[in-house]
Amino acid sequence: MIQYPRYRQHRFSSFQVIIAGFAAVDLVGALLLMLPIAAQQRCVTPFHEALFTSTSALCVTGLVVQDTGSYWSAFGQSVILLLIQIGGLGVITVGAAFALLSGRKISLKQRSTMQEATAAPQMGGIVRLTGFILRITALFELAGAALLLPTFCADYGLRGIWYALFHSISAFCNAGFDLLGTEDAKFVSLTRYAGDPLLTTVIAALIVFGGLGFLTWEDICTYRLDFHRYRMQSKVILVTTAFLLVLPSLYFYCFEFTAGSARQRILLSMFQSVTPRTAGFNTADLAAMGSTSQALMVVLMLLGGSPGSTAGGMKTTTFAVLLANMWATFRRREDAEFFGRRIDSSAVKNAATIAGMYLTLFFLGAFVIATAEQLPMSVCLYETASAVATVGLTLGITPQLGILSQGVLIALMFLGRVGGLTLIYAAFGSSPAHSRLPQEKIAIG
Repeated sequence: MIQYPRYRQHRFSSFQVIIAGFAAVDLVGALLLMLPIAAQQRCVTPFHEALFTSTSALCVTGLVVQDTGSYWSAFGQSVILLLIQIGGLGVITVGAAFALLSGRKISLKQRSTMQEATAAPQMGGIVRLTGFILRITALFELAGAALLLPTFCADYGLRGIWYALFHSISAFCNAGFDLLGTEDAKFVSLTRYAGDPLLTTVIAALIVFGGLGFLTWEDICTYRLDFHRYRMQSKVILVTTAFLLVLPSLYFYCFEFTAGSARQRILLSMFQSVTPRTAGFNTADLAAMGSTSQALMVVLMLLGGSPGSTAGGMKTTTFAVLLANMWATFRRREDAEFFGRRIDSSAVKNAATIAGMYLTLFFLGAFVIATAEQLPMSVCLYETASAVATVGLTLGITPQLGILSQGVLIALMFLGRVGGLTLIYAAFGSSPAHSRLPQEKIAIG
């Protein structure tokens, strides 16, 4: 009797599901943006431009090749806003929300995928956490829209309602898309409102709130001002975020924005320290800023927001862990530590890997674009930092790039949003190896 081999059913890992979900939504978004109804001129948008816009929106980046306000119709802008919302919350979280609303039970495998997507420390309580994410997102976005409503309605009439909602969601999701461009003045972002304290403060607050991470907000809502009861991760995020907001603001105030009144300088300095992490709005002419200030913004872009948030970048915890490990090495300590707690060695290894991957993509992408477009390397580094960290700030070269260079930015946005480790685990498997090779020392430094 002949026995035929039994083929094992392929089991997709959580990382593969996350990547496949992002890619599928990205493609659908691009196809919708290609429809004539999506453009104000009722024309078919080329696929590479539609894909660029869809990827930028889904990856909450903000880099664009067509001005959002003047090129896309109400339908196109609605598609972009939907992609921003899905990208900010995460494809898996949005899918889980629909499952919960429909009354379906969440399987163990789905809970595992949700845990990976939300960067939750454990699978227990993941459904409750998803509900909390949806509630806190709705609260901040609706509150932001209400605060922006008077300004936009005063300038745009009834259209101001749509503008307030769009910019509130775009800010909380750290996307950086705006609708303020016109045929005569494209890609203006929020420069018109540089001196408006209400609008700039609300947008900046939404960016910071979205970038703190939902687990941090869970601690804040649970323990209020009782800081010592927060998770160590939440403490690290809050302290590092404060550090990365205050010091750049002081630098910009003292050395970059030296003209104008004190209030104007404070608003400009504050906003330009917030937006690189990783929102993409700007109230100043970025190309006119000094080279040192531009370099500082590149660093802020690469660092990004916090894990489990709407922001991208290497994440504040990666930066903090690397600093803590460096400090432990200086003191000849075996372990890095925060707030009286030892950091697991795997976290240090992952932080070094993530930083190395982001820097590699950052430099490699800039090298390809500079070679293909014959542009200065410094300008290209700014654009690739903005893409891989899903920021959206630009020195103005993105709309003029060729198809190859736009493809590089698309790849960087996608890689930056889904995460380098997610891609590696999806490609090579996430199960740790149990065998170990013989050890031998190597000189470092």
